[in-house]
Amino acid sequence: MGARAPAGLLLAAVGAVVVVVATFHPWYTVSITPAGAVAAQQQLTPGAPHANPAFQSLANEIGSPFRAVAGRRVGTLSAHQSMRRMSTLLLVLAGVALAVLLWRLAGMIEGGGGLVAFVGVVAALCVVYRMVVTPNPAGAYFSLSLSWGSWLALLGATAVAFGGMWSPAEEMRRLSRRG
Repeated sequence: MGARAPAGLLLAAVGAVVVVVATFHPWYTVSITPAGAVAAQQQLTPGAPHANPAFQSLANEIGSPFRAVAGRRVGTLSAHQSMRRMSTLLLVLAGVALAVLLWRLAGMIEGGGGLVAFVGVVAALCVVYRMVVTPNPAGAYFSLSLSWGSWLALLGATAVAFGGMWSPAEEMRRLSRRG
């Protein structure tokens, strides 16, 4: 291999690092549903079983505006927090892509772009799956909406796939110029 690393490999390496970073950033925004606000208020009203007196007085002070918390963002969840298996899979896929790229850059293997592209496609499919099929935290009481981390992971996985595909095409052009 020449003194310069092919641009496709660099794109794939940056994409793999982006997938790793995105795994630990917010993928979902957590909001309280109207049913969750009603259930919380019922749990805090006087006479509710196991109700804390301090919370009961707070609920009485808040009163009916308590329902105004419905739909408000209460937090975020990363892929690592909400999907342990999927986040582990994404980290392994990014690690495989980086290992192949490093072996290629070190001259230990020839090619590898096809494997990197395959890993990128699998990672992108995993991310898209979790964007469409979100985890279900306490069903009726909380809702999840997509946050920027999931989009960042999709961008990184796509970069891995395109970088892996670009690398063999770039190598073919380089070889054809030699011969």
